[in-house]
Amino acid sequence: MSGNTTDVIVIGGGTGGYSTALRAASLGLGVTLVERDLIGGTCLHRGCVPSKAMLHAAELVDGIAEARERWGVKATLDGVDWPALTATRDDIVSRNHKGVEGHLSRAGVRVAHGTARLTSARTVHVGLSAGGAEEWTARRGVVLATGSRPRTLPGLEPDGRTVVTSDDALFAPGLPGSVLVLGGGAIGVEYASFHRSMGADVTLVEAAPRLLPLEDEDVSRHLTRALKKRGIDVRTGARLEDVRREGGGGAGGVTATVRPSRGAEFALTAERLLVAVGRAPVTDGLGLEAAGLAADERGFVPPADWATLETAVPGVHVVGDLLPPPSLGLAHASFAEGLLVAETLAGLASRPVDYATVPRVTYSSPQTASVGLTEAEARERGHDPVSNTLPLTATAKGMVHGQGGMVKVVAEQGAEGRILGVHMVGPHASEMIAENQLAVAWDAAPADVAQHIHAHPTLSEAVGETYLTLAGRGLHQH
Repeated sequence: MSGNTTDVIVIGGGTGGYSTALRAASLGLGVTLVERDLIGGTCLHRGCVPSKAMLHAAELVDGIAEARERWGVKATLDGVDWPALTATRDDIVSRNHKGVEGHLSRAGVRVAHGTARLTSARTVHVGLSAGGAEEWTARRGVVLATGSRPRTLPGLEPDGRTVVTSDDALFAPGLPGSVLVLGGGAIGVEYASFHRSMGADVTLVEAAPRLLPLEDEDVSRHLTRALKKRGIDVRTGARLEDVRREGGGGAGGVTATVRPSRGAEFALTAERLLVAVGRAPVTDGLGLEAAGLAADERGFVPPADWATLETAVPGVHVVGDLLPPPSLGLAHASFAEGLLVAETLAGLASRPVDYATVPRVTYSSPQTASVGLTEAEARERGHDPVSNTLPLTATAKGMVHGQGGMVKVVAEQGAEGRILGVHMVGPHASEMIAENQLAVAWDAAPADVAQHIHAHPTLSEAVGETYLTLAGRGLHQH
């Protein structure tokens, strides 16, 4: 067993971990990154990237139907070549994976493939995947970035075929004819949308009274309406009571018993059950106690200082899915956290992550995107907000797309009242949220944004019109 010393040890090679490593190395620090699986983590290999690749394929399938039914284009869908589709997805993932590995190599980051265990606040034991072990000591600090895994329910163990989680849903064999999606958060909504586009009968069950329960109520309402219009059976305020796997070992699908908030329980059957009830931090085997740390009751490792993401143990920092709220468990938030921690370890002053200005996106069809406070949150925090909502179909480009949707801006009262939150449903909402992130982060007022001219005809024109109306200058809305 060899002993080694470096400036920074990063445990976990997902978005939070490798962004920390890259930034620290660019600042001249020696960095060792330990990863027991694949560099890039869940986001690159089982989450963000492959799922969005598949959702793009779903958009193409939907486009064929729209071309035929709405635009008179004589287009038909002969079928989906699943192996070809997944090969394209895997190629995209592979190229991104090689790109990240190349960045780390060029930056001089030493990557140790193996399982890390803390033996103190500054020392890490690495059981190498290729055999043997190493001991590493960090002069500046240790960064915990071990990510998360899908949560499951008691007695509902995934088998990768009939009962699946978001980690393996897109890698299960073939396309099912019917899917029961359990969980109406962003992940559940995205997978429900994908499978419906691919022709499956989809039922979406959420225990909360509405889909995307953390988003603005108008977002939930517009999205639910759109999903139902697409033929998805949305059941909110309903809890899973029991699941029976049919056909011996699950080959025949599942039958689920669901209890609504009102009325009698009912049964749902599907070829596949997709469990999307959230994610849990991964700390097993990490050796937190040896470093003087402990996870909280939910499994998170909370920082003592949110301005630096340093724990109660000096020199030990946390990024990514190990962080409790207000961190969001989103890849782009993890990038920002990695930059903050790397710069802190290098002795630089770095601005803390402002989680209120981190955009949130659901890549379903239609998409949702938001930044800042919902209208309800604004009232809860003592604001007296004013809001304005504009349907996307009030614009020419919104009519062209024909998917409905809306833009909603929540702001403080008065001419100088700042923008508190922006919420969208509709095509390309994920791309339109960026300017609104800047507006919220820079404490702009609606009049500040209204003076900027949006191209016509575009979907973003709806954003401009929403601000114009709040600023008392509306053209098409009063």
